[in-house]
Amino acid sequence: MNTTVDARGFSCPQPVLMTLDEITKVDTGEIVVLVDTDTSKENVSRAATSKGWHVKDVQEEGEGYRITISKD
Repeated sequence: MNTTVDARGFSCPQPVLMTLDEITKVDTGEIVVLVDTDTSKENVSRAATSKGWHVKDVQEEGEGYRITISKD
């Protein structure tokens, strides 16, 4: 299952909290997180890793980033 968390327009810690909330809903799979600042990109990646998720891909997209995290 692929889920998208659109955290663009939110300042930290909101994108991290939105991502962690989604992580608690799904045990495995892929989550795409959309953020629009470097700080959010770093914090979301760090939070996902701390919960046992793998940062699979980070792409620049428009004014922000598309972070793909996964867990088997």
